[in-house]
This record gives sequence, C-alpha cells and structure tokens, in this order.
Amino acid sequence: MPSKPDLKVGLIGSGFMGKAHVFGYATAQKVFDLPVSVTLHTLADVSDEAATRAAGAFGFAHATADWRAMVADPEIDVINITAPNALHKEMALAAIAAGKHVYCEKPLAPTAADALEMTEAAEAAGVRTQVGFNYLCNPMLALAREMIAAGELGEIRGYRGLHAEDYMADAGAPFTFRHDPAGGGALADLGSHVLASAEFLLGPIAQVMGDCVTVIGTRPDGKGGTREVETDDIGRAMVRFANGATGTIEGNWVAMGRKMQHDFEVYGSKGALSFSQERFNELHFYTADDPEGRRGFRRIEAAPAHPPYGAFCVAPGHQIGFNDLKAIEVAGFLRAIAGEGPEPFSFAKGLRIQHLVETIQASSREGRWQQTG
Repeated sequence: MPSKPDLKVGLIGSGFMGKAHVFGYATAQKVFDLPVSVTLHTLADVSDEAATRAAGAFGFAHATADWRAMVADPEIDVINITAPNALHKEMALAAIAAGKHVYCEKPLAPTAADALEMTEAAEAAGVRTQVGFNYLCNPMLALAREMIAAGELGEIRGYRGLHAEDYMADAGAPFTFRHDPAGGGALADLGSHVLASAEFLLGPIAQVMGDCVTVIGTRPDGKGGTREVETDDIGRAMVRFANGATGTIEGNWVAMGRKMQHDFEVYGSKGALSFSQERFNELHFYTADDPEGRRGFRRIEAAPAHPPYGAFCVAPGHQIGFNDLKAIEVAGFLRAIAGEGPEPFSFAKGLRIQHLVETIQASSREGRWQQTG
C-alpha cells in the first residue's frame, strides 16, 4: 500500500487552544481514514523555555521562540495560529506569503478590514484555510440543520442563540488582551460562535439591531493601577434572517455560574428544536404532530446514526467531547488540503462572522437597524 503524503505542522501558542489543536490532530489520525498523515514539526511560543517545555509535552520535534523563523521553514506545510487575536493577521499573512496552509483560531482578525486582507491573500496564493469554529462540527448541529431543511419544523418563525460564560464576571480580574479593542470584547469572543451557529442552521442574517454593554468599566492593569475597558461584556442583537425568520443572539462573558452555555432554540410552524452545549450530545425536538396529551420535547441522543459519532464510539448515548469536535474539524481541514472537499470553515467564512460582529457594534453605537449585506 502506498504511503500517505505527510503534512508537517507548525503551531504558534501552547495554551488552551494550542493544546486543543494538538489533541485534534492526534485523535483525527486515530479515528478517521485520512488521505494524509501528520507530523508535529515545530512549536513556537513566547520564550525558548516555554516552547521547549510545550514541545516535549505535546510531541513536537522542534521548539522555537521565533515564530517567523518557523513560518519560513520550507519543511513545514501547515501553520496553526492560537496566539492572541491581535497577532492573527501578521502571522497568517506571513504564513500565506510562505505558501503555507493556515489554521487560525477565531476570531480571524480584530477587524473585518484585516480579515478581508487575510482572505484575499489566501485566495490569491491558493492555500487552504480554516477558522476554529469547532462547535459547528457537532453531529447534533448537523442533525438540526437537516431537520430544518427537510421541513420537519415547518416554516421557521423564531430563533434564540446564546453563548454565556463567567470567566470575566470577577470585577477584580485583570485587564487582558480580550479587553483591548483589538481583542474585540464578548461579542467577538463568544458572540461569534452564536452568529456562526445561527447562519449554519438558518442561513444568512440580513439585518441586525445591536446592544453592546460594558458592565465592568475598569480593571486592574497589573501594575498597581487600573485601566479603562472599552469593549463590551455583553453583546446582544435582534436579528432578521433572509428567510424571514427573526430572533435574538447574545454573547456574554459575565454570566455568573455559566461555564459553557452555547445554546439555541428554533421555533417553526410545526415544531421546535432546543440545544445546549452543556449537554451537547442531546438535541430536543417538539412536534405538533403528536396527539394531545402526548406532546412535549423528546430527547434525541447522539449515536452512530449521526456521523461521524460512530467513528469515536459504536454505542449510542456514550457521548463525544469537546476535543472530539476539534478532531472532526481537523479531519475536515486535512481532507480539504488533500483536495477531497471544501474547507469546512474558511477565512472567507471567518470574514463573514467578523463583518456581522462589526455591523452589530455599529448598530449599537448608532441605535438603529443595520443591513448586513
């Protein structure tokens, strides 16, 4: 049997998402029959010490504190970016100029203008791109979209989307890169997931009316003083979809007690769906076709009948996890690089989400509905 082409990966950053990317590559190669193999070549981090430590822990052959040198290495085929948001553009453009495929965590860039430049550069260079929206890889979301498209809910009338966590709820927590305007705030950080899920399920959002709120106005600067916060802690919007449905979305990082509430509800003329990331191996379905006295939301449990769940577990109801979603995302990207399909969530799609975020922010400032086209 001929050997598979080998893709050599360079990773920038070894924090939470950097580790998730490594898990994704490791798992994807075990559970999927992929057209390529992967070698973890080089890990770049803020110092030689940090890079060497992480490279040893994650299984990379090389380590460096100079990401530019890693990007320029002709042996490396794919650059994975899990650095702070404000650094994405410079790193991605350098990787694209070097002819590398690029896998970048969301948000793609701090501004839509930056995201557009990155997208156009990638398309001109002919490289494959991926933005990290792995919640969309959940088999339950694919099932929900299939049910909606098949008309099982009837005419779609309403949508509610929410991503709430509490990691910024403490007013004494220090100012971070996420609070900088280049970081984007809660709407860009969490609301981007809500927007991606909404359009994945119901298609394009045509109009928005935003309301972005800063709850904690100042935070410790780490130097004995404080720093003013300009970004939102809660970003909300009323939305109108191109298909006529209306609804709301919210990104909230001061929601005390919530750790991972990426939820949606879809209401149609014949039925409804309800989903929570906190129990993301379940989808709840209500149908008006049930007889009186027997109506209620029924639980659909993830199972091998919902691909690619079966690649991870042959038994229904045993559940897959967060890092498994990353593995599904990685597998889709590797297949795209090999020419076996489109990118699951390309830079162009990441640009679309950043455009929606900025349109909602503009709507909030101006106090009026905005078109998203």
